[in-house]
Amino acid sequence: MPPNTTATSGDKPGKSGRKKGRKARLIVLVLVLAIVGGIAYGAYWSISTVRASFPQTKGSLTLKGLSGPVTVKRDSYGIPQIYASSDADLFMAQGYVQAQDRFYEMDVRRHMTSGRLSEMFGKGQVKDDEFLRTLGWDRVAKEEYDTKLSDSTKKYLQAYSKGVNAYLAGKDGKDISLEYAALGFINDYKPEQWTPVDSVSWLKAMAWDLRGNMKDEIDRALMTSRLGPQQIKDLYPEYPYSRNNPIVQEGQYDKLTKTFEQSGSTGGSGTSTGTSGSSTSSATGSALTSQLAGLYNVLDDVPTAVGVNGQGIGSNSWVVAGKYTITGKPLLANDPHLSASLPSVWYQMGLHCTTVSSKCQYDVTGYTFAGMPGVIIGHNADIAWGMTNSGVDVTDLYLEKLSGDGYLYDGRTKPFTTREETIKVAGGTSKKIVVRQTADGMPLLSDRNDELVQVGKKASVDTAAPDRGDGYGVALKWTALEPGTTMDAVFALDKASDWSSFRDAAAQFDVPSQNLIYADTKNHIGYTLPGRIPTRSSADDGSIPAPGWDSKYAWTGYIKQDELPYEYDPERGYIVTANQAVVDKDKYPYTLTTDWGYGTRSQRITDLIESKIKDGGKISTDDMRQMQLDNSSEIAKLLVPKLLKINLDDKDVREAQKLLEGWDYTQDADSAAAAYFNSVWRNILKLAFGNKLPKELRVKGQCLWVEKADSTGPVDEDSKVRECGERDADQAQPDGGDRWFEVVRTLMDKPNSDWWKTPASGTRPKADNMNELFARAMIDARWELTAKLGKDIDTWSWGRLHRLFLKNQTLGTEGPAIVQYVLNRGPWKLSGGEATVNATGWNAAGGYGVVWVPSMRMVVNLDDLDKSKWINLTGASGHAFSAHYTDQTGKWADGELLPWSFSDKAVDKSTGDTLVLKP
Repeated sequence: MPPNTTATSGDKPGKSGRKKGRKARLIVLVLVLAIVGGIAYGAYWSISTVRASFPQTKGSLTLKGLSGPVTVKRDSYGIPQIYASSDADLFMAQGYVQAQDRFYEMDVRRHMTSGRLSEMFGKGQVKDDEFLRTLGWDRVAKEEYDTKLSDSTKKYLQAYSKGVNAYLAGKDGKDISLEYAALGFINDYKPEQWTPVDSVSWLKAMAWDLRGNMKDEIDRALMTSRLGPQQIKDLYPEYPYSRNNPIVQEGQYDKLTKTFEQSGSTGGSGTSTGTSGSSTSSATGSALTSQLAGLYNVLDDVPTAVGVNGQGIGSNSWVVAGKYTITGKPLLANDPHLSASLPSVWYQMGLHCTTVSSKCQYDVTGYTFAGMPGVIIGHNADIAWGMTNSGVDVTDLYLEKLSGDGYLYDGRTKPFTTREETIKVAGGTSKKIVVRQTADGMPLLSDRNDELVQVGKKASVDTAAPDRGDGYGVALKWTALEPGTTMDAVFALDKASDWSSFRDAAAQFDVPSQNLIYADTKNHIGYTLPGRIPTRSSADDGSIPAPGWDSKYAWTGYIKQDELPYEYDPERGYIVTANQAVVDKDKYPYTLTTDWGYGTRSQRITDLIESKIKDGGKISTDDMRQMQLDNSSEIAKLLVPKLLKINLDDKDVREAQKLLEGWDYTQDADSAAAAYFNSVWRNILKLAFGNKLPKELRVKGQCLWVEKADSTGPVDEDSKVRECGERDADQAQPDGGDRWFEVVRTLMDKPNSDWWKTPASGTRPKADNMNELFARAMIDARWELTAKLGKDIDTWSWGRLHRLFLKNQTLGTEGPAIVQYVLNRGPWKLSGGEATVNATGWNAAGGYGVVWVPSMRMVVNLDDLDKSKWINLTGASGHAFSAHYTDQTGKWADGELLPWSFSDKAVDKSTGDTLVLKP
């Protein structure tokens, strides 16, 4: 049974330990306070600096290096459309314009990816830099640029860099951004020239964000300190293929299956639930617990702006064929879910050749990243495409038995390769570190944290494992640490004109592996899964850390591109991707991952499409928008009928229970029922699971009296210890995502399961079965919301709990309130929730605040591209006082979309400012 736990009134959740040492950043914040507050020279700086850093958007400028004039047309939201007569001029102008709006963001990003944040912000960033230097993203990006990318891609990257550097020429930091003016008070930091490798490196950061199941590997291993194999299996149920459809249902994998059955090949490892199949759980025990807890802390230290560190993240995209649309041509929708950042990770723009020819090949518009040429998601004159994270497993953690200056492999000691890295620190002394890698290029992540190197004396190992000695190291195998061709894919996608050229372009998109959906103006739709996806031996399914000392756990190769699943014009007339399983496990010979999303969002989207097209109905562009805003809670549909049948003695709790009567399960911001239900859901998870998980997975500062992990006798006070959680609130478990939907759905068939048992706490009753635990959760939820929202339930609303704050990722995350007021924005009271289509995600273990969002939304109309719609989370500008800093956020929060001009006529009609760049 789950370990006996008793809740106590523990300490309040503390601040992250990684924040304590960032003194240099706090100094910067104090100086910003002086700047914006009018202290000393503040009045001068607050006016002159802000005005100096705003971009020129009207008139003309001379840009040395252009071969001809370039026109930049901006609409009323500051979104630029660039017109040029050659590819080189187009991308040079793109670099210039992005630098005008977002150079500070670009500069911070490249310092992140190269492990050089300390050069800007001081010693508080050294730990982050050490970890990122160990991964070596910029080194891989340089090798990629030198050896893998096409000549044309290199020319475009060079042109883009030339444009960025043309913007920087002759400017001091204060002329570029307010933030540089602040930095100038404590160090002599000056922005460097932009390089092509700076652009390529950002792809590694996005790949890190979308890397797969690494944290699930860690969590499963950590659970072994307190839970048994069956209990862990309970918390990682099988994907519900019979209820939630995979992406590919009529596609290429059927042919592959036939081929492999004829040849008798298995093609790789089989599918498992992720709780067995590897010998590491018996070979590690508390040693692995110690090391992986430390590794999780290191991963969590990577700045949020690099990517989302939380779990449960996803994206939505779907495409509907013309036979089911009002226009008679396809409609395509996409909304990637990422952590909320200010400015948004996305940058909207159009890149247009005045005449499309061999000299100038592009006529494309959409979303890209500041610091990167081309368009990542969007459409051109012929096709549109969207992306969601495929979730395929492209990372593995390996335990390494360290031996002298090397590591054990098949009974022999192999030497590490090493490199020395020097981390320069603003206002401090440089620090040198040594990075160790295995022979096949796996960096030893455990070198970056003392807790990863040391192991407990009580670590359990079996006879098959090498002696633990001073402990096992932890190394990372990841496809993105090998040079690839994703940058080539970006430019190829931008000029693809049909399904064949789209597939060819997608094949170059090796890291990160994404679900790509497709539509074209000739009335075709499609889906393809590209990526460098490893195959493993039957001994390893990639679900938990593997023994690095045994070669049978090494990767066996990669799935060939022509063996990856795809669909083209499926009979059903639509394709939905929302991080669910790509293929049915019984119909495809390779294991892509053991950790899909569980299909809650994808099936809801499918149901919405089916309900619209039944009986001959047709779908409009606005129907697609409304689907993106669907707030229906699937877990509420399952639980509320049960909750309404529970008898409650307390009249105040019954009053809250009545909120659920007649509720349509829609999580609107003004809904009191949604507020109460989500609190009940949070408390169900805490009582049934959260209080029984090991401290490494629980919220920092949440303290419980728990039975000792090695206790074998009767439970008494001597067999209990007080343990406090160790994770930040937005990282802890149970996070409440749709994996937990499936856990609860499965256990509801076992109402007397030990998971439903929880002890009494204060005046709260104990629970011995499911209904009693549900009753306890309803009581706890009533008084939790009374404390948060007041006793009068008429004043309750989901939006009061579920709020979005947008924070500048460098100077707006901590410090005096006045500084946060100047740089940050919010709150916005949001509808939606966890695993809804309108996926404003929150972590149930940590609270109700929004931790990730639909980072943009778009709907492309392939019949009339000028009738397409789009929106960004924030705005075009990274300048805090610009009118375009967050001018799209209010409309985004309300579910509105903006007109998306594409044709020359439409762009001219929407243009507010015009700037001509002259050679």
